[in-house]
Amino acid sequence: MPDIRLEITDEIATITLHRPDKLNAFTTAMENELIEAFDRTDADDAVRAVVLTGSGRAFCAGADLSAGADTFVAPDDWRDGGGRVVLRMFESRKPIIAAINGPAVGVGITMTLAADFRLAAENARIGFVFNRRGIVPESGSSWFLPRLVPLQTALDWVYSGRLVEAAEAHEAGLLYRLYPVDRLLDEAYALARSLTEHSAPVSVALSRQMLLRGLGVEHPMIAHRVETRGILARGASADAREGVSAFLEKRPARFPDRPSTDIPDIFGADMPIPPFHP
Repeated sequence: MPDIRLEITDEIATITLHRPDKLNAFTTAMENELIEAFDRTDADDAVRAVVLTGSGRAFCAGADLSAGADTFVAPDDWRDGGGRVVLRMFESRKPIIAAINGPAVGVGITMTLAADFRLAAENARIGFVFNRRGIVPESGSSWFLPRLVPLQTALDWVYSGRLVEAAEAHEAGLLYRLYPVDRLLDEAYALARSLTEHSAPVSVALSRQMLLRGLGVEHPMIAHRVETRGILARGASADAREGVSAFLEKRPARFPDRPSTDIPDIFGADMPIPPFHP
């Protein structure tokens, strides 16, 4: 995969945007490679979490503008490429941590909105610059951003298209934590381990979908129905038996169920969100 790198070490997959000479600018090839990478991490039960970062001094400088004024001209049947990536990330069975190691502009920041956590270098800057380029927000950001920060903050950042310092984005709640750039990846890996090392992988996958899909439902009764189905399905599972036994026996749990094969359908018609299809 020429535009990204995928490495798996100690149960953590690292996806690295890898066009450092172009500040990791987003291309159609990168779009397709990212979708393939998340397909692979979902299929690999050895992967417990995914870290998404950039090579070189930038995370992602946004869309590749090498086509000049015609960069955003597309046929009528075209789909937003960043949106395809974000929808695939939304469906991920593994937690995703974005480690924003430098500038993240346009799709460079909107692709991270479907991550579970966004860590950033203290000197990083972000920008929802679409209005300054004569276009509009993409990658599902018109849905995600107002759910992650106050609406007036989202409107400020989108209308103005200004560059936002990491400290401001952290204070607004978009960024989870800030670190010196030389500590960023180590901290992302430490967070990934803390999220997953004592938890059942299938339970993490289901919990992720319950919380993310629940952002769009109109009544807590829908969450109640889904949770009831979840407890019924998981309560009889080998994981639940192992979790209780390990607790009573005061030993680490060894959960046998696998996200690639053992995730029950607990959502049904109550959460009519279609699965992602590339």
